[in-house]
Amino acid sequence: MKKVGIIGWRGMVGSVLMDRMAQEGDFQGFKSYLFSTSLKGEKAPIYPNTHDTVLDSNSIEELSDMDFIVTCQGGDYTKDIHPKLRSAGWNGLWIDAASALRMKEDAIIVLDPVNSSQIEQGLNNGVKDYIGGNCTVSLMLMGLGGLFKEGLVDWMSSMTYQAASGAGARNMLELLSQMNHIGEKYNLLKSDPANGALEIETSLATELKGNSFPKDMFGYPLALSLLPWIDVPVEGGQSKEEWKAQVEANKILGTQKIIPIDGTCVRVGALRCHSQGFTIKLNKSVDLKTVEDLIANHNDWVEFVPNEKEMTLSKLTPTYTSGTLKIPVGRVRKMTLGDQYLNAFSIGDQLLWGAAEPLRRTLLMALK
Repeated sequence: MKKVGIIGWRGMVGSVLMDRMAQEGDFQGFKSYLFSTSLKGEKAPIYPNTHDTVLDSNSIEELSDMDFIVTCQGGDYTKDIHPKLRSAGWNGLWIDAASALRMKEDAIIVLDPVNSSQIEQGLNNGVKDYIGGNCTVSLMLMGLGGLFKEGLVDWMSSMTYQAASGAGARNMLELLSQMNHIGEKYNLLKSDPANGALEIETSLATELKGNSFPKDMFGYPLALSLLPWIDVPVEGGQSKEEWKAQVEANKILGTQKIIPIDGTCVRVGALRCHSQGFTIKLNKSVDLKTVEDLIANHNDWVEFVPNEKEMTLSKLTPTYTSGTLKIPVGRVRKMTLGDQYLNAFSIGDQLLWGAAEPLRRTLLMALK
């Protein structure tokens, strides 16, 4: 039975991954070893075929005993441990949620409903590093994969609306603290009959700017606001989150000619699930029914939402999507810009198809 080391299993992505593997009975197919620095030597949680104690995630010797390593620990861990393991002669498969190795020439970004043939070819040809893609890129390709598969996309703009949890657990909790802070202030304000809506708004706007408002993680208020910048700057005025869209999507698709993809990435006050609004330039005229069918039939998780008000408001939301593998896609219409221009909107749980699920499915492919 193959040995699978799992690192970062207590974090958000790692917890979702462990839950999915438990739900689907994956642990029956391998011997799992849980690694941690802070919990090394302690009793491991009870999963089928799991080693009874937690091993040391910094021990090259213990890690080297694994056939596969699945890590959700983050980029700093990958940058530190991965080269040490390879230098020590470890030749196992590294499956990673972090971005550190994504653009390495000999690494494959994994999203098997889109690039299963690329993953299978890599497994057959001895490729050793398999990396989960950027969350919005993966969700975009899951939703619009049918258009890319048919070679219809000339270029695309993706305007993202990304949940607080995409920045990490502490950021999500800070959003909740901000909401609580606002709620307490609002309860005081509404108790005074002299305060109407505008007076309350003015007082809350002042509160958001105050020193006591919790913003250690984001640096700025997110509740009752938004933050139109994610990650560090790169050349040309993009943020790195925006840069990832084109480079990662084209790598996953294995395109011969680069498909230009750009847009603005915005952090919004949702707890979970990333949304995206698309402007898509097709390279030829295609009737709308064909476009809808291509989107709806690409994979088992896309849920096509008719461009109707009630359907849109009930299904293209975090409330409907959170905690599921669904990828709702809607607001599909021809734009007034011209017959070859499409509008669309999609949403997906960034902790599932945006992070944990591609890792899980790649592991299962490798174990066959």
